[in-house]
Amino acid sequence: MEKPSRIGITGKAVVVTLICVATLYPFLTVISTSLSDSTDIANANGLVLFPLHPTFAAYETIFSGGIVTGALIRSMLITVIGTLCSLAATVGMAYGLSRRDLAFGKFILLTALFTMLFTPGIIPSFLMVKQLGLLGSYAALVLPTLISAFNLVVVRSFFMGLPQELFEAARIDGAGDFRILVKIVLPLSKGVLAVVGLFYAVAYWNAFFNAMLYLNSDMWPLSMILRQYVLLGSPLDTASVGEISAPSQAIQMAVVVISVIPILLVYPFLQKYFTKGVLTGAVKG
Repeated sequence: MEKPSRIGITGKAVVVTLICVATLYPFLTVISTSLSDSTDIANANGLVLFPLHPTFAAYETIFSGGIVTGALIRSMLITVIGTLCSLAATVGMAYGLSRRDLAFGKFILLTALFTMLFTPGIIPSFLMVKQLGLLGSYAALVLPTLISAFNLVVVRSFFMGLPQELFEAARIDGAGDFRILVKIVLPLSKGVLAVVGLFYAVAYWNAFFNAMLYLNSDMWPLSMILRQYVLLGSPLDTASVGEISAPSQAIQMAVVVISVIPILLVYPFLQKYFTKGVLTGAVKG
């Protein structure tokens, strides 16, 4: 390989710098606006890049109680419980489909893949949730999307790539399928489970459409609060965020920051598993 020229290195540095600026500028603007007072926001016409009078009034207003605080707690519970349930269901189904002696295994797999290619419409989904009696309950956010066909295929492919000699040795020692799954398969699958778990967590955390269809306004998660007050621009009142002591723009941007930070905090711990888990589950099987 030829040694890269100075012009090529400079061009790559410029491109990377522009990409970083384009990525960080919106996020920096959101954080700065959430830390600004009414004077800074008025002088900057709504979006502040560097606050001259930083204040945490917007965050104090949000965490003083009201709908935003409750929505944050509900979103965290939905994300944690939904991710655990989805992981358990996906791992169990993927392990069963990875066994070549499973009766009707190909038919079940093709049925799961069919749901990935042809998704049901809004009306059939709503009628199904209504017939199951899930309207007005948080189960409506978890059960209809419990298993993702894409994640199922990734986990199944990873399981099929594990050495079959381990399973044969375990069966000789008298281990059943459940013990093999818990003692052998899961410890070897930390990478793919971390990746799939992150996929599920992000999906549950950002989902708002099902909440809009199936839940009452007093049960909304943070994603619906974000849509209601930031995207639609609904007025903020004391019933929504407690006692208001900050500009409405600052409170809106503070809600955006709160909705982004949890995923940003989780991702660095899973980053070392991310590439390995996706590539291994995608190329094997």
